[in-house]
Amino acid sequence: MRTLLQISDPHFGTEQLFVQRALVSLCRSIAPDVVVVSGDITQRARRTQFSLARAFISQLGAAHVLTLPGNHDIPLFNLLARCLYPYANYSREFGSDLEPSYEDDTALIICVNTTRPSRHKDGEVSKQQIAAVAERLRGAAKNQLRIVVTHQPVHVIDRHDIRNLLHGREAAVRAWIEAGVDIIMGGHIHLPHVRPLADRFDNLPRSAWSVQAGTAVSYRVRDNVPNSVNVVRASVPGCVVERWDYNAAISAFALKVAYPLELTRA
Repeated sequence: MRTLLQISDPHFGTEQLFVQRALVSLCRSIAPDVVVVSGDITQRARRTQFSLARAFISQLGAAHVLTLPGNHDIPLFNLLARCLYPYANYSREFGSDLEPSYEDDTALIICVNTTRPSRHKDGEVSKQQIAAVAERLRGAAKNQLRIVVTHQPVHVIDRHDIRNLLHGREAAVRAWIEAGVDIIMGGHIHLPHVRPLADRFDNLPRSAWSVQAGTAVSYRVRDNVPNSVNVVRASVPGCVVERWDYNAAISAFALKVAYPLELTRA
């Protein structure tokens, strides 16, 4: 894998067609090896919304697509469906694997389903999930870029988002960093950032990064941050994370900022 495109929180049902068109153009121009869609694919988990999302993702033309459910991808008002078959509409379009992964000679990408039908919007990672991800990370090759994807964030930069942090994050971050993760990637809060995880977690055994994406195509932007996506360009022992924002003046996504990341290797 040379290039990864992270799309998050498109919230189909609130999508903007002109932004969709711009994102398709961006994707075709950078030709990513992998597209990661990190949750909240729909606004209300309706069958028609998932169908629209599937059609859009098919237009991207990516060889490999990993999708992850978000809290909005579980029915909210249909309590029977939420309790008995919460992922039925999601699985109809994106398959029954709620924790897909991708691996080649240069990258290992592991998606973790942090949604819980018993919670309204909060996310949670279990001890079993933490252990399973850590085991896979420990088996990674030295030259692989190691990425874990969750929907809810493990790190936030706005104090108002502290309530949105992933439950179980403390144990997960420490276990995954010890096992070799380079990037923990997420969405949910519609506020992009690239930050060292050491900003929030003390005494970590090695460096790793939090990479958050904004909302890709929805009108539900926040804090005057436009629609945005992330592009990760792998080059171990380093990589670059680029934030691309939608620019209404040119009706296209444009590079906002690039973050060179140094990766720790033994």
